[in-house]
Amino acid sequence: MRARFTSFGPAVRLLMVNQFGINLGFYMLVPYLADHLSGRLGLAVWLTGLLLGLRNLSQQGMFPIGGTLCDRYGYKPLIMAGCALRTVGFALFGVSTSVPALIVASVLTGLAGALFNPAVRAYIAVEAGERKVEAFALFNVFYQAGILAGPLVGVLLVAVDFRLACLAASVVFAVLTLLQARRLPSRQGTAQGTGRPVPADWKEVLANRPFVAFSAAMFVSYALSYQVYLGLPLELGRAGGGQAAIAVMYTFTALLAVVGQVRLTAFASRRWRPEQAIARGLAVMGAAFVPVLLASQFAAQPERLPYGLGAAPAVLSAILLTAAGMLIFPFEMAMISTLGRPELTGTYYGLYNAFSGVGILLGNLASGWAIDVGAAHGVPALPWLLLLAAGLASAYAIRRLDRAGRLRPAPPPGRLSEEPVS
Repeated sequence: MRARFTSFGPAVRLLMVNQFGINLGFYMLVPYLADHLSGRLGLAVWLTGLLLGLRNLSQQGMFPIGGTLCDRYGYKPLIMAGCALRTVGFALFGVSTSVPALIVASVLTGLAGALFNPAVRAYIAVEAGERKVEAFALFNVFYQAGILAGPLVGVLLVAVDFRLACLAASVVFAVLTLLQARRLPSRQGTAQGTGRPVPADWKEVLANRPFVAFSAAMFVSYALSYQVYLGLPLELGRAGGGQAAIAVMYTFTALLAVVGQVRLTAFASRRWRPEQAIARGLAVMGAAFVPVLLASQFAAQPERLPYGLGAAPAVLSAILLTAAGMLIFPFEMAMISTLGRPELTGTYYGLYNAFSGVGILLGNLASGWAIDVGAAHGVPALPWLLLLAAGLASAYAIRRLDRAGRLRPAPPPGRLSEEPVS
C-alpha cells in the first residue's frame, strides 16, 4: 500500500492524510456530543435532536453551494475554509452552554463539511486523472482509519473532560488548516472565470440524464449503508449485545476497510467494468441484511440463542454491508466525475452529496417506520425484507441502465454552455 500511496502526486497524498485528520477530529467528538448536550448540559432530548439535525442539515443542504464555489474559486481555499470553520465550531461546543451559541456551533460544523467535502473529492478526481478508481480506494483507507481512531481517542479524552475532547478536535482542524496553507498546491477551479450564473451550472447538471439516472439508481444505497448507525445498533440492543457489541461492530467494519479496500478494488478492477462492480456491490448490500432477517424469527425468544451469539447476525450484516460499500465507493466516486463535464466537477460532487443526504433522510424514515410497524404487528422481519428488496432493486436499476447505455458520459452541452456571459 505504501508504494501505491507514494505513486500519487503530493496533492493527492496530502488530501488522503488530510481526510484521516478530518475523520479523526470529527469522530473524537461527535459520537459523544449527544450525551454531552442532554446529559451534562441537561438539554431536552428534542433540543439535542434539533442541534444534531441542524448540523446535518447545514451540511447536506449546502453541498451544492460548496461544490459550485470550489469550481469557481479553487479547491484549496474551500478546503482550508472548511477546516477553519470546524476549528471554530468544535471550540464553541467546548465553551458554550447557551442554546444560541450551540446553534452557531452546529451550523458552523455542518457548513464546514459542505465546503471541504466536494472540494476534496473534486481535487482528487481531477488530480488523479485516469487513476481515479485507485485513488479513491486508497482515500477510503485513510477515511476509515480516521473513523477507527477517532472514537478511541475521543473516549479517553471525554473520560477526563468533554471540553478537552472539544479542544483536541479543534486543534486537529487548526493543524490541518495550517498544513494545507503551507503544503497543498493551489489549483484553480475548473469553472473559474467563466462568468456564468450559478443557476446555469446547476441547470446543466440536472439536465445531464446519465448523471441523474445514476444518482436516482444509487439513491437507496445511502439509506442501506446508514443502517450501521440506525437499524443494526437497534438490532444489537434487541439481541442483548449492548454498547460493547456496538463498539465491536464499528471496530470490525473499520478494520475491514483499512485492511481490505485496496485489495478488493484491485480484484474488482481486473474482472469487471465500473458499472458491473457497482451493480454487484448493491446486490451484496441488499443481501447483507439476510443474517438479521433470518435471526428475526428469534425476536420473541432471544434465549433460544446461546449467550453471546445473539449479536452475531447484526455484526455479520454490518461486515457484509461494509464490504459492499468498499466495492462500490471507488467506482461510484470515479463515475460521478466521468459522467459530468470536467469544468463542473465540484458541482457534480456537491449535488450528488445533496442527493445522498436526501436518501439517508428518507431511508431513515422508511426503515424506522418499518421497525416500529414490524414490532407492533409481530413481523420483526419487515425492515430487513424492505432493505433487502431495496438493495436488489437498486442493483437491477444500475444493470438496466448499463445495458441500455445510459451510464455513458453525456455529450458536451450545446446551447446551455454557450449562453452569453452575464
